[in-house]
Amino acid sequence: MKDLKYPIGKFIKPETINDTTIRQWIGDIEQFPELLETLVEPLSIEQLNWRYRPDGWMIKQVVHHCADSHINSLIRFKLALTEDAPTIRPYFEDRWAALVDSLDDDLSDSLLLIKGLHSKWATLLNSLSEQDLDKTFIHPEHGKSFTLRENIGIYAWHGHHHLGHIRQALAYQGKF
Repeated sequence: MKDLKYPIGKFIKPETINDTTIRQWIGDIEQFPELLETLVEPLSIEQLNWRYRPDGWMIKQVVHHCADSHINSLIRFKLALTEDAPTIRPYFEDRWAALVDSLDDDLSDSLLLIKGLHSKWATLLNSLSEQDLDKTFIHPEHGKSFTLRENIGIYAWHGHHHLGHIRQALAYQGKF
């Protein structure tokens, strides 16, 4: 049976992350806002309230979450680039998803934020040297260190992961 929580599977870090892989991942990050907007723009309020799995988020919460999550990611990149292996601050995604701004049927602010954020993020990512890509931050929730090289892949995957959630909610027509 299909894994409803991970419709595209979990992120698997490649053994080798080369320049071609990095370029592909940055391209995925650059393209995410357009793919997301194309997918959600025609949806009705009823559809925005469909869930992608039992006890999962509604489509609108997924979109608002992407704005929140990707803001945090950009900040983590900047911390790693300007500090020596900083410990980042995790946040409670489920609690953020229950806040009023994450329950809003109007996605325009989050879509606009994602568009600007991804443009800014891609500019930063495209400027990174090999030395920059090897810089790290510590994620206390996971109890380990992540390189920026790896984190680019995680967020390229993250975008596809949530696009998969939205497509899944639409395929099941919210019948969970």
